[in-house]
Amino acid sequence: MKRIYKYPLEVTDTQIIELPFGARILTADMQYEKLCLWALVNPDLESKSKRTIDIFGTGHPIDGKPRDYISTFQMDGGRLIFHVFVRTR
Repeated sequence: MKRIYKYPLEVTDTQIIELPFGARILTADMQYEKLCLWALVNPDLESKSKRTIDIFGTGHPIDGKPRDYISTFQMDGGRLIFHVFVRTR
């Protein structure tokens, strides 16, 4: 049976997180001033996969690495806008 699980993220350029194999990332957003990622997972699967998450501020350069967009979030009352991506390779 699948479930939606929450994973904390750091507000940093790049990080690696472990998700159950086959997890589908749904979104990322702030919750109680902490950045979180939500994914549809099968918690019964013991094997994990490492996923690289990249975060870019609006107007910051983005290299050509292949990525899928996850979400956009705001901090500091909307003064800071960031965009979350997962690498596809």
